[in-house]
Amino acid sequence: MKFSLFVHMERLNAQQSHLELYHEMIDLCEMADKGGMHAIWTGEHHGMDFTIAPNPFITIADLAHRVKHARLGTGTVVAPFWNPIKLAGEAAMTDIITGGRLDIGIARGAYNYEYQRLANNMDAMTAGSHLREMVPILPKLWAGDYAHEGKHWNFPSTTSSPKPLQHGGIPIWVAARDPMSHDFAISNNCHVQVTPLHLGDPEVAVLMERFKTASAAHPEIEKRKIMLLMHGFVGADAADCRKAAEDLRRFYCYFAAWFKNELPVKQALIQELSDADMAAMPHYAADKMLENTVTGTPEEVIRRLKTYEAMGYDEFSLWIDSGMTTERKKASLRRFIDHVMPAFA
Repeated sequence: MKFSLFVHMERLNAQQSHLELYHEMIDLCEMADKGGMHAIWTGEHHGMDFTIAPNPFITIADLAHRVKHARLGTGTVVAPFWNPIKLAGEAAMTDIITGGRLDIGIARGAYNYEYQRLANNMDAMTAGSHLREMVPILPKLWAGDYAHEGKHWNFPSTTSSPKPLQHGGIPIWVAARDPMSHDFAISNNCHVQVTPLHLGDPEVAVLMERFKTASAAHPEIEKRKIMLLMHGFVGADAADCRKAAEDLRRFYCYFAAWFKNELPVKQALIQELSDADMAAMPHYAADKMLENTVTGTPEEVIRRLKTYEAMGYDEFSLWIDSGMTTERKKASLRRFIDHVMPAFA
């Protein structure tokens, strides 16, 4: 099983500058690369400082000159926010800049807050149809001279300009959860990204079974890969892990608030949650975070990851956004690199 880092800039209050957050992200990415991580993933979000990532290709183009070995991926671009011709060309240019190290993860998106502002207030089902129409278009544009007539896009014969550096095009990953999305990904020759969020190991197992079922249904497709994205923290001791669980509890409470899209937002920061607000979300309690995220001492994290490897996961991506200080993120990543990864060498 390979290991990667999943990272955005996360701004929780107005005292943090965007420049400082960018420098933090760069430091973490350079640590991951020097430590031998296989890839670094960063996503796309708009108008929300909770996860600052307006265009992952800009970030990746900068990382390409700082990160020397790791692959660089979008985790993920949001299909309804893009025209496929624009996405194909920008991705191909980024592939050239990275020296052929780009992977593209594509999703339908998650936040109604963003749909309201960038996609004419569409619902999630409509967003899914954008994803299903877009994914098959990209390889055809990279191959060139492709005309399209569809539900969401129509254009005459077009070729991506430029074309990707990687022979055969850029690897595409689809963010999948339900069985239909797994089947769609495999049938379109795509790899799969899965994110159990706070649901823990039962969901990890279910997602793998859906991937295996979809793979078995398409024996004509060369085996695709599956990546597991989860929050985690490698602590020095039990007290350190407990503190991490409290931080992750707060992160998920804010994640839920953004997802529900009910609280006022000012200057891209959502209204601060009170202790009572967070207490009303017991499924994010610290004990649940210890149980349902990859949080523990190095030995505990290794045991957990070994079970995921045995299930068949090809890659584990450590989601480092957590509301923690820069120092605590770096300490956890250092332990992951020095004490966890060697167990899988």
